[in-house]
Amino acid sequence: MSDAHKSDLLLVVVTLFAAISWMFSKEAVLLMPPLMFMAARFLIAGVILAFFARRSLMALSKDQVRRCVGVGLVFGTAMTCWVMGLFHGTSLGEGAFLTSLGVVIVPIIARLVFKEAQPPSTWLAIPIAIAGLALLSLKNGFRPEAGQIFFVMAATIFALYFTLNTRAANQRTVVDRRGETVEKHRVPALPLTALALLTVGLLTFVESMILEQWQPTLSDPDPLLIWWVLASAVVGTAGRFLIQTFAQSLSANSHGVVILVLEPVWVALFAAGWFGETMTGIQLAGCGLIFAALIVNRWAVLSKAIKEKLRSRKTA
Repeated sequence: MSDAHKSDLLLVVVTLFAAISWMFSKEAVLLMPPLMFMAARFLIAGVILAFFARRSLMALSKDQVRRCVGVGLVFGTAMTCWVMGLFHGTSLGEGAFLTSLGVVIVPIIARLVFKEAQPPSTWLAIPIAIAGLALLSLKNGFRPEAGQIFFVMAATIFALYFTLNTRAANQRTVVDRRGETVEKHRVPALPLTALALLTVGLLTFVESMILEQWQPTLSDPDPLLIWWVLASAVVGTAGRFLIQTFAQSLSANSHGVVILVLEPVWVALFAAGWFGETMTGIQLAGCGLIFAALIVNRWAVLSKAIKEKLRSRKTA
């Protein structure tokens, strides 16, 4: 098996890990305060990744650390909205599709904030995604539920996080306030992820201390709670990011991002089997439109991947 094929297979595993983590997280927030859960999950995952990245962490400059923490603060804000959506939401599958809107919003953030040019497919995907979002809200007469609002907020902030994360992970030249050219050195993926996850953990820890009651959970914990937290931290967070980083190191091709679009599909299937969730016809149509928007948004990458596959078969 070639490295490219190994990368594709591992990215499928990543989407499965991410999807199953939704189940672990939902089980956990049924037994403990949501922000307390996020703090435990990300601190554990961050410590695990920091152990593997300990040498590269020591080599980071102050500017690189500052950028990692900045990325983590944005990521933590997004995860706060996400877990509140998970806590208040009534459908995991619907929540996964709403959160996946972040993929469509990324180019908008990149264009508005960083003036990056975007392909026409991006602007075609936006109205399709909006139509899907509207259908998901129709069951309440265009009065979205609290869970839906939190998931859409999370998707928007995730888009900013993805953009900042990409910029932190790549070397670039910028002009500072004094008009001088400054070289921003890239931050390696593993220490960047480790510091970002630790920042998320610390942020949600502070939020939980201020907003939530810990005593009921700590005084009488459910025996299964520790397993849901560990499974979410090890499998859904640390394991997922480690495998994703390794998979991306095996192939220089960017079509792997298309595989990650499968995550909301897996979540909907797992939620149906795990919690017995069902969707109405309107909800299914809304999810279908959001999935179509993701494909349209990544069509250039997808078509390139298809052409590469066809070309490789002809030469084989």
